[in-house]
Amino acid sequence: MEEQRTIEKVVNLAKRRGFIFPSSEIYGGLSAAYDYGPLGVELKNNIKKAWWKMFVTDRMDMVGLDASIIMHPKVWEASGHVDNFSDPLVDCKKCHKRFRYDHLLEDNSIEPKHDKAKVVDPKELACPECGGELTDVKQFNMMFKTFMGPVEDSASAVYLRPETAGGIFVNFKNVVDTQRVRLPFGIAQIGKAFRNEITTENFIFRTREFEQMEVEYFVNPKDWEKHFDDWLNVMRDWCGFLGLKKDNLVEVDIAEKDRAFYSKRTIDFEYKFPFGQKELFGLAYRTDYDLTQHEKFSGQDLKYTDPVTKEKFIPHVIEPSLGLDRGLLATLIAAYTEIDGGRSTTTTAIKDMEIVLKLPYQLAPIKVAVLPLSKKEPLAKLSQEILMKLKKNFVCVYDETASIGKRYRRQDEIGTPYCLTVDFDSLEDKQVTVRDRDTMVQERIAIDELEAYFKEKLNY
Repeated sequence: MEEQRTIEKVVNLAKRRGFIFPSSEIYGGLSAAYDYGPLGVELKNNIKKAWWKMFVTDRMDMVGLDASIIMHPKVWEASGHVDNFSDPLVDCKKCHKRFRYDHLLEDNSIEPKHDKAKVVDPKELACPECGGELTDVKQFNMMFKTFMGPVEDSASAVYLRPETAGGIFVNFKNVVDTQRVRLPFGIAQIGKAFRNEITTENFIFRTREFEQMEVEYFVNPKDWEKHFDDWLNVMRDWCGFLGLKKDNLVEVDIAEKDRAFYSKRTIDFEYKFPFGQKELFGLAYRTDYDLTQHEKFSGQDLKYTDPVTKEKFIPHVIEPSLGLDRGLLATLIAAYTEIDGGRSTTTTAIKDMEIVLKLPYQLAPIKVAVLPLSKKEPLAKLSQEILMKLKKNFVCVYDETASIGKRYRRQDEIGTPYCLTVDFDSLEDKQVTVRDRDTMVQERIAIDELEAYFKEKLNY
């Protein structure tokens, strides 16, 4: 129960401090839909920027892409999504609620199969809500279907993409033809994907609209194991960068019977969330399935010619796939810290419990808070001058309301790494006091040196 309260506290903090809001809240909200608020969008953008740097621009073997969300429907026929991207569902005949059949099996400690074969008759199970009888299993395709143009007919049907990988595969030839790339090389993309999930759960962990950060890394099949291990280490480094403790991460080497039929190896990075151990990221060796399928369905030659050996073949693919929203949620949970009795060292301070969001400094939405000790001139004027200079390089806030202790707490609660206090001595010595969020160490720094100081501390 305490762990469940932890996620509730994180959800409350996210809403109260402007990280994440329920979508369309003034109209009663929309199930499993969320909007990222002023702090949430900064955190999200910081994660994307850091991921792009680590996975793309810091490397010599990567390029980027931003493909369309709505693509030719044959893309999803070739990938198998039209025929196979479905969930097994059952309905309760009494209360008419709908459930995923595989989840019911898990709840009843029955191992779900991955070939859609029935393990037990649904009629042998009862509705978890009312105990009523369940219907037979029906397959429900999870792609969002819409229509292009003014006429709704089968010829105009298109889909919102259920994953970002498809846009990379169909652009493989374009990238090879226009860029100076040689195997091994990868194409990365960050973008939205949409799945009409029947069961949504646990805040932003499972939603119908979500964002993915994916790499399709093209290799010679004889070298796949080396590249798989290399990307495995990159993903481990990424988890460490997000501040996720190793004790809460579990690498699950998926058994052959549970892998997608085209995968020769898959490792899931599972995280011990307050609501249970769940999949966070994934790494898969997809062989040559994707390009082979698209070559077959499109009629285009998608083979790669080795410039040295002149060998011509379909490249194989290593896929590091990372959910942005899930990663952000895990980062918030890992950072959320409660300190009983507070952290103030003064005997007169109120010893309330304090919340400190110990986000990695590079990911924090606000980097520096400028806090003048007085609203009056000329202190306010100097403080605002400092703010405007720092805002050219860092996301900053200005706060002059309430005691300095309360203002520190406000910034600690949203994860701001540094609070900069401008006092009356600053008018004379041209220095300010900088306080570190985690160590609470305070340093007196010259105003002219602040930009260099923060660039070094924040690794800019």
